Amino acid sequence: MAVKIRLSRAGKKKVPFHRIVVVDGREKRDGAFLDTLGTYDGLTTQVVNFDEAGYLGWIQKGAQPTDSAKKLYRLFKKSVSGAQVAPEVVKKSVSKKAKAKTEASV
Repeated sequence: MAVKIRLSRAGKKKVPFHRIVVVDGREKRDGAFLDTLGTYDGLTTQVVNFDEAGYLGWIQKGAQPTDSAKKLYRLFKKSVSGAQVAPEVVKKSVSKKAKAKTEASV
C-alpha cells in the first residue's frame, strides 16, 4: 500500500478549496482518506491551517508527499517563521502575434 500526502478538492465550481489529506495512492482524488492534515484556499493562495506534527509523523511512517503537498508545507513554514510570503506569480504565455506587435512598436 503506497500512502501519499496529496490534495483533495472540496470547493465548488470556480471557487477552489482543497484539503491536504493522507490517502492510499490507489484511491480516487476525492475518495476515502486516512487523515486530514490541513486546508488550502486556492482562491487567495493561502494555507488556512496545517498540522505540521501530523505531516512529519506520516513522513516518518513512509508516506510520500506530492509536489503540491511539499510546496504547501514550505509555504506554511515561511508563514510561521514570519518571513514575507509573496504570492506566486503565474507567467502567462504570450502569443506570437502579441510578441510581434510589441517588437514592431519598439
